[in-house]
Amino acid sequence: MIDNPFSIGLTGGIGSGKSLVADMFAALGAALIDTDLIAHQLTVPGGAAMPLIAAQFGAGFIDAHGAMDRAKMRAAVFSDPAAKRRLEAILHPLIRIETERAAANAKGAYRIFVVPLLVESGKWKERVSRVLVVECPEALQVSRVIARNGLDEAQVRAIMAAQASRQARLAAADDVIVNDAGIAQLTPQVERLHALYCAMARGIPQAN
Repeated sequence: MIDNPFSIGLTGGIGSGKSLVADMFAALGAALIDTDLIAHQLTVPGGAAMPLIAAQFGAGFIDAHGAMDRAKMRAAVFSDPAAKRRLEAILHPLIRIETERAAANAKGAYRIFVVPLLVESGKWKERVSRVLVVECPEALQVSRVIARNGLDEAQVRAIMAAQASRQARLAAADDVIVNDAGIAQLTPQVERLHALYCAMARGIPQAN
């Protein structure tokens, strides 16, 4: 368990490479708490959110296995702000409970909270010591998500439009990693910041 409260909030737009960067920090000894993974676990068959989702949205939003129908829910929340608020009212309190539980049991040099909507939430910046943004060009975001998720460009751009702007993310950032040229470019950036975060977690003063 980590006694030191030093923590990082890691975020970035869809397709920026947050998960890859987070995994690289974990390999160096950081403790990851991934809110997207927690949300996924809440909406699998038997997940804590499923009875509430079924009650609020109906059986049509539950797939044959008993999980949330992600494609149908994605379409609903993007077309209906009220549906988005209803889903958030279910998930956000549960995510916070599970995030705090995971953080309390975390083991590593320091904690990294992976929060896709960190800037949008308006609250996470106060909960972490520093904000780290993973950044890449918009066109690269689009191509990565199309290849990974099988969405068309219009769907990807709709998701991006619903997220915080690049300018808003960068304005919230204490640190930025640029992910536009593969692992060889990422490695020195991650290693430098990991060394910085380890020092800060130990209370070693840093030059401005």
